Amino acid sequence: MASFFSLSFILIFSLYNIFASAATIPYLDGLLENGDFEEGPKPSELKKTVIIGKYSLPEWEISGIVEWVSGGPQEGGFYFPIPRGAHAIRLGNEASISQYVEVKPKTIYSLTFGATRTCAQDEVLTVSADGMSSDLPIQTLYSADGGDTYAWAFKSTSNYVKVTFHNPGMQEDPKCGPLIDHIAIKEMPMATYPKGNLMKNGGFEAGPHVFKNFSTGVLVLPLKQDKYSPIPGWMVQFAKPAKYIDSKHFSVPSGNAAVELIGGRETGISQTVKTVPKQFYNLTFTIGDANNDCHGTMTVQAFAGKASTLVSFVSKGKGWYKTASFKFQADKTRTLIAFYNPYYHTKIYDFGHMCGPVIDDVSLVHIPK
Repeated sequence: MASFFSLSFILIFSLYNIFASAATIPYLDGLLENGDFEEGPKPSELKKTVIIGKYSLPEWEISGIVEWVSGGPQEGGFYFPIPRGAHAIRLGNEASISQYVEVKPKTIYSLTFGATRTCAQDEVLTVSADGMSSDLPIQTLYSADGGDTYAWAFKSTSNYVKVTFHNPGMQEDPKCGPLIDHIAIKEMPMATYPKGNLMKNGGFEAGPHVFKNFSTGVLVLPLKQDKYSPIPGWMVQFAKPAKYIDSKHFSVPSGNAAVELIGGRETGISQTVKTVPKQFYNLTFTIGDANNDCHGTMTVQAFAGKASTLVSFVSKGKGWYKTASFKFQADKTRTLIAFYNPYYHTKIYDFGHMCGPVIDDVSLVHIPK
């Protein structure tokens, strides 16, 4: 009997510690410590731009050839665009930077970070946290001004996670590699159903951290590269990322955020919902442009299982939207709702800046007999 009470006390005490620890960890939504790299090494810890010493970059642990660089023209004819600040980190061959972050166990977090290639066409950035990792192909520039921002999500298993950014490449110039200029973290809420809507997060109000001082939107990777989504409830499909956009920097139909399908026929978003076979449903959604000079005839194809519809409009890139809907009959207990952009688009005066139609306010309701 004594051993039973001892075991019970240990169990209760352990649970108390877990809940007490979780209560003391704040809700995270902002830069990591020195996540903008504006606090640099001491002059004695720099050899030109190369950082000397494993712990010489404040708040970070480094490995390999890591440079602390300023924006603008560089030696060798390079130009480093750093749109969000004055400094950034460049990862050379097999180089990495790491930081331990206090988190809540069994919680999904997303990392938002500015990243762009500087040399090779095939540069890759490996992001990892708590045993999970993903390789980001960053050879495609979606923003011609160097403002590409990515989001990647993971689920924590303990109170501390080691966040690492690594360049797995081996270029002829050992300094060549991705440029990282801001890193933020955000705790992801559970995706919920709004009242009267069978779609989770249909207005895309829950999403990754968006940088306040400068944003060209946040690129969210396809499903094959993301186990957890930075947009709760939704997954990105096909080969190219979708872009999470906010109302401060773009025109969105309603609320604080929406999704822009920027990769043409290589971009789509989807969500699987519970349905009743032979029952009828109505899918409603809003499409438009983000007031970002994205122009031309835009089309969104919406799927609900085997049923689909095409909705088109002519964009002048000045911020415009319309609502569409269609009725379908479910044939399974789970139905895939998906949105797809069949055409490629760029800005009017910047053909290197990819863009596309905006999706918002997705709603699915059951139609009673």
